[in-house]
Formats: sequence, structure tokens, C-alpha cells
Amino acid sequence: MPPMRRKGDLPTKICAQCGRPFTWRKKWERVWDEVRYCSDRCRSEAKRGGAKAQGE
Repeated sequence: MPPMRRKGDLPTKICAQCGRPFTWRKKWERVWDEVRYCSDRCRSEAKRGGAKAQGE
């Protein structure tokens, strides 16, 4: 079993929709380079063409 990693040691990205940072998740292990949004909500808002939450 690999050694445990602390949450602070995981890679992070900035969400393309809301601008908030989010951390790596196990389910994104194989597609981490393609992940752009922190949640399903941000992904669906981006497809609808919603405004950024910070600019409202």
C-alpha cells in the first residue's frame, strides 16, 4: 500500500467558472489534466454560458 498523503500535499487547480481553488480527487486520477471545473454545478453553468460568480 502506498504511503498516506496529506490533503495539503495534493495538487490544486482554479475552477474555470467560479475561480475557487479545488484539490485533486481519487476519481479524477486518470483525467486530472482534463478537469476544469470544481463541481457539476460549475460545469453546467459554463455550458449554459452563465456569468462568473465573482463578477455578479
